[in-house]
Amino acid sequence: MAWKDYPQNIKVRLITSFFNRAIASSVMPFMALFFAQHKGAVWAGIFLAITVIIGFFINFIGGYISDRFPRKKIIILSSASSAFMFALMTVSLFPDQKWIVLFAVSYVIFTITSSLGRPAVHAIIIDSTTPENRKSVYAIEYWLTNLSMAIGAALGGLLYVNHQIELFIALTIVSISLPIAYGIWLQDTRVKLLEKKHENIFVDLYQNYKVAFQDKPFVMAVAGSMFIFAAEFSLNSYIGVRLAEEFKSVFVGNFEIAGVRMLSFLNIENMLMVVALTFFITKITDKYSKRKMLLLGLLFYSAGYTIVTSANSWYVLILFNALATIGELIYSPIMNAEKANMMPEDKRGSYSAFSNLSFSGADLIARASIILGAFLVPTMMSVYVGIILMAGTFLLYSGLFVVNKITVQKNMSM
Repeated sequence: MAWKDYPQNIKVRLITSFFNRAIASSVMPFMALFFAQHKGAVWAGIFLAITVIIGFFINFIGGYISDRFPRKKIIILSSASSAFMFALMTVSLFPDQKWIVLFAVSYVIFTITSSLGRPAVHAIIIDSTTPENRKSVYAIEYWLTNLSMAIGAALGGLLYVNHQIELFIALTIVSISLPIAYGIWLQDTRVKLLEKKHENIFVDLYQNYKVAFQDKPFVMAVAGSMFIFAAEFSLNSYIGVRLAEEFKSVFVGNFEIAGVRMLSFLNIENMLMVVALTFFITKITDKYSKRKMLLLGLLFYSAGYTIVTSANSWYVLILFNALATIGELIYSPIMNAEKANMMPEDKRGSYSAFSNLSFSGADLIARASIILGAFLVPTMMSVYVGIILMAGTFLLYSGLFVVNKITVQKNMSM
């Protein structure tokens, strides 16, 4: 499917999300450093943990309101509020004694407004695609996500330390342009809105998500995704810590590649492969059965991360990291498209918000692996990651293709 053939909403969504992610990835990784420098490491850790918890719960409210009200209005209001908060964060950096309280409050509200709008932004893709073209749209989204995060990380790395104010000014200008772009080009084509069934809004919210929680195939797919993402997230948690402690430096001429640099190299390898190979691999997998390709992708991905978890040789790390990335390129567009196909039309925002649990859960599993790694040797950690990935593969495949098929057939026969 060529770019010119994509619906207008998909083009708007992909382009604006590219800039949005570039903004986030250029400053968000430095938030812990920023607050630690100004308020201390303990304060920074507690504050950021609280904002993650707030964002997690607000995400569910965002899913509910994106089904109840026109998505375009929600996206414009949330992105305009986020831009205003970003502008306030920028203003707070100008005085010599930076206004940390203003920055912190703006950052919390920025987290809230971003979390409120996110499910609506995700649901736009499902609204504007069909089961036939969904996989190709998710493939290009996956490609743009990795490219934008790479550009954002590079910008942040180059400008954050010595040109912090200039970086924030540029990002504020970009974030202000996003709601303007949504207002001009985004079309609210959705006709079916979720009806309010209970007077009490909290009861209505609970009952709405109860439907998603009772959708067994979808719950299995979300749980499976959580276990699968945990392996990738562990690259920058347990694997990163292990490489920093155990990896024996390799020299290229006078250039030393120690554990932290090796981790950076693995992340760069992943990003370059995604940017270079996404469309080539998608074109190949389109010729074969989705079921077989999902299993093949997960097999490569699982084998790659199981070995990377305990490997210490640079060539083994590079080889199996590449295998894991190829696996991810095969399974990811199929998984996203199939999960989208399972979402009821009037609950896409809520289902998208519920689906985000897989990322939060995976992050928790990855963080817990650091603690577990203090007690287990690396080879045992490989076994642990392998078991998690086997469970994830079973749950995801069963949810998407086995239990879902049985449920559909049962509903048709009733």
